[in-house]
Amino acid sequence: MNILFLSHYFPPEVNAPATRTYEHCKRWVEQGHSVTVVSCVPHHPMGEAYSGYKNKWWFEENKDGIRAIKIKTYITANEGFLKRTLNYVIYMLMTILTAPFLPKSDMVISTSPQFFNGLAGYFVSRIKRAAWLLEIRDLWPESILAVGAIKNRAIIGFLECLERFAYHKANAIVPVTQAFKAHIVNLGVPEEKVSVIRNGVNLALFETVTKNTILANEWGINDKFVAAYVGTHGMAHGLDTILAAAERLRDNPDIVFLMVGDGSERARLTQAVNDRQLTNVVMQRQQPKAMMPKIWSITDVSLVLLKRLDLFKTVIPSKIFESMAMSVPIVLGVEGEVKAIIEQAQTGLCIEPESAEQLANALLELKEDRALYTQLSARGRPYVSSEFDRKVLADQYLKIIEKLVA
Repeated sequence: MNILFLSHYFPPEVNAPATRTYEHCKRWVEQGHSVTVVSCVPHHPMGEAYSGYKNKWWFEENKDGIRAIKIKTYITANEGFLKRTLNYVIYMLMTILTAPFLPKSDMVISTSPQFFNGLAGYFVSRIKRAAWLLEIRDLWPESILAVGAIKNRAIIGFLECLERFAYHKANAIVPVTQAFKAHIVNLGVPEEKVSVIRNGVNLALFETVTKNTILANEWGINDKFVAAYVGTHGMAHGLDTILAAAERLRDNPDIVFLMVGDGSERARLTQAVNDRQLTNVVMQRQQPKAMMPKIWSITDVSLVLLKRLDLFKTVIPSKIFESMAMSVPIVLGVEGEVKAIIEQAQTGLCIEPESAEQLANALLELKEDRALYTQLSARGRPYVSSEFDRKVLADQYLKIIEKLVA
């Protein structure tokens, strides 16, 4: 079977959509299928082409058996609504223009957000005369409305029309949460057309390992109790909560906050750390994927945070699976479906979103109560091994594709 996958992000980018796409496609190649991924030149989140890449009309490489094609587009940093939208729209137009030159396809998959990337699948599938599967990793335009990125009612109405158009035209839809499925079905899409494939974790990459003391010393956090936020520093995450908790814990020199990543909010947060003289906050730039196990090895507690918005009750941040696979307890500041997972797995403490007081208290509890810490830590890997093994999820995904092509 020939699968054509349209993804705005792909390795060497390290964000969740790039990882999900790569690990699924790699598994499908191992199962004997031909997979081509069309993406932008890697540039997330700083808006600059990664070392070794140029924003050319066509760049092709082999990534573990995946034919990875990167096409020219307008690249920009992960900030500024209009510039990012232009980035997404031009990528959609470029995939349409290059579609006749792409390999023969039995199935076209496009992943959203970014939404125009998802919508590109409709046009490319028609050109290739193939079935179209739309993957939904976040609700759009709901997610940008929730953080106040746009307020113009005419634009909102237009985007909502595009959303409904895509849902009804796709031959199948694969959302990553049950809440997303409910939303899509409520818009009149037949339930049998929608199949949930949640995010998961590569258990071979994320294995429990001994603490990497070299890295801990390099970052100045050895012999500290490390609470780490690893991921995009964006508008949706409410990371000021970390800074407020750090202020509360100034008098606890053994506790340090590690913030790893880039994004639209990073410069402001860095300035705030300096202005408030938060010596218990250590900030590092985005790291390659291969560094993630090392980072989790020096982490005592994983912080998973979002703003207190109803929309975020529908999401499942993928970093929870990496944390559990590495036996790192979680402090979760998100409500909804992901909270149910943490409570069922018993692998962390749940707090109210954006509550610096509860975050500080949770860290103190985990630091002082070693029996509790050990229990939460021990439950993580067995749980994700049974429920969220990426290979198993990729195989379930493949069955949906095979059924649709047949």
